[in-house]
Amino acid sequence: MTHLELAQRTLSVAPLGPDNPLPPLREMHYFMPSVQDAEIAAGLGYTFGGSLLPYTMQDGYSRDRVERPVRTAVLSNGILRAEFLLEYGGRLWSLTHLPTGRELLHRNAIMQPANLGLRNAWFAGGVEWNIGTFGHTPLTCSPLHAIRVEQPDGTPVLRLYELERMRRLVFQVDAYLPEGSAVLFVHVRIRNPNDHEVPLFWWTDIAVPETPGTRVIAPAVTAHRMAGGVLRQVTIPEHDGEDSSYPGRCEGATDLFYDIPDGVRPWIAAVDAEGAGLLHTTTQGRVRGRKQFRWGNGVGGCNWQQWLSGPGSAYLEIQVGLTRTQLEHVPFPGGASWSWMEAYGAGELPVVEVHSSEWSRACAAAAVAVDELIPAGVLDAELTKAAAWADAPPAKTLQRGSGWGALEGLDLPGTPFGQDTIGRDQNSWRMLVETGTMPTPSSSLPPSSYAVGPRWLTLLEQANPSWFTLLHLGVARWHSGDREGAKVAWVRSLAADRNAWALRNLAMAEALDGDLARAAEGMLQAHRLAPGLRPLTIETLTVLVEAGRPGDALAVVNGLDAADYAHGRVRYLECVAALAFGDLRRAERLLTAGIVVDDLKEGESLPLDSLWWAYHERRIAAGQGVLTGADRISIRRDNPLPCLYDFRM
Repeated sequence: MTHLELAQRTLSVAPLGPDNPLPPLREMHYFMPSVQDAEIAAGLGYTFGGSLLPYTMQDGYSRDRVERPVRTAVLSNGILRAEFLLEYGGRLWSLTHLPTGRELLHRNAIMQPANLGLRNAWFAGGVEWNIGTFGHTPLTCSPLHAIRVEQPDGTPVLRLYELERMRRLVFQVDAYLPEGSAVLFVHVRIRNPNDHEVPLFWWTDIAVPETPGTRVIAPAVTAHRMAGGVLRQVTIPEHDGEDSSYPGRCEGATDLFYDIPDGVRPWIAAVDAEGAGLLHTTTQGRVRGRKQFRWGNGVGGCNWQQWLSGPGSAYLEIQVGLTRTQLEHVPFPGGASWSWMEAYGAGELPVVEVHSSEWSRACAAAAVAVDELIPAGVLDAELTKAAAWADAPPAKTLQRGSGWGALEGLDLPGTPFGQDTIGRDQNSWRMLVETGTMPTPSSSLPPSSYAVGPRWLTLLEQANPSWFTLLHLGVARWHSGDREGAKVAWVRSLAADRNAWALRNLAMAEALDGDLARAAEGMLQAHRLAPGLRPLTIETLTVLVEAGRPGDALAVVNGLDAADYAHGRVRYLECVAALAFGDLRRAERLLTAGIVVDDLKEGESLPLDSLWWAYHERRIAAGQGVLTGADRISIRRDNPLPCLYDFRM
């Protein structure tokens, strides 16, 4: 008998905090490596420009965690138990093989956001459904719509779905456990309700435990790996002096994209030293990519893992996607609907075979295990049968997601977006649709949401020109590529009612145009109007430092309240400004006390290790003058980087 029920799991959670209300105007930049493969090169060239709009950033979290219950949905059939985090992107958090009690995923006991997602906040563990563009989905820390539907034979299905707003695509994830099934089936369907083609990105990211004996196996003898700005083909499993099939024995972080030959059944497995672990496969044709990601066992990788998962809780990821690498998108025609089936199950492979030094022998053993667990024909049949219930209406609503799908009128079969889902973030926009204007709030209050695209641009152009509608008109114009028109709208917004939000947008536009002097002055004006908004404070400090005005940045810091002054990102920028200003005592005090940046991002332009050595170089240079290369080497030797600041990958 299969059960689907709501439950709770108590986890150590760092709350997300408030969303950042400032619109992200900076364009997302895609790294374009050099690559010899013609097909991959073509996919790299088909990308999505523009900013993250209409989303806002989720950067209000800290590293202070509290024990709290988290809402989950649980599927169980006596063989497998699958638990999903409804409030956090519908993530498959746990998959337990009940006969052995073995957990097949990295079931993280903590939920610590870090700046690794498209909207900043991201957390480790489980299985994540990634749609949008390169990077972790904008919905990874947001609730999805969740309903119960039933197959014709009564088997319950957990359906998770939502509107992805950058592409305006509707996706659904249907998870179910038939009676007696040794695999969890996941049916994925993506629909394009637009009348035009859009670039499509999808990757399923699966976190599994990592030990020195964990081996990752896929039916390939080569893979593509990033190194030195080049996406180059390497042999599998051994290359560059290491065996990449044992990620826990490798020092550096890396991505490996496996080259699975056409016509070969696609699968990937991660098994421990005893040959036990997770097997994953999909129907053939649609989902081509297979990937291994590892943090590596260097100091930086271990620090990232401890931050995300706590001590002694190492993990790696095996991933599957629509393209051969994660740097590509595929054309998704207007009106199209694509679907495929994924299967997750436990494997117990013969140790001698799966850990053989002969790669072909290990692959053959894993392939046999996958075929025994779920024959390809059975998986194909499940996909065919899904057509009969993919549009099934909800038998029960388990959780409501956002109201954006309802606002867009996307009440598609199988994924209803009811008008009762429209809430605070959508109300002003609903009024714009219904009355042609938006309620005008106090200009001291920041906007809470944004809507962009041709429809909203037209409505805003026709709306009553209040400071509020003009502010949004500027954002909509900016998103459409009309930067000069955006600036005109923001200037008109200021004329209607002087507000920090239009000042900030104009300043950011100047910064992106390279006029840092005007940008700095504009940010200072905006900050004077809204000194209590921390994201605005951080942006102001960043622009002041970039504009060569560290003294003004330190003056802003001196005027902050205690809570903002103690914030890690503020202390980081204070230290950067102190060094630029020549206040070495202030920089020393900050570095000695310890700077913990809650939303530290991998690849920061001035990372903590550089900040540490920049201070020591300036300290030594103040006493002896110009430094030589030998001086810098000795400075690094005599002033070792504290573990607190080592996130080098």
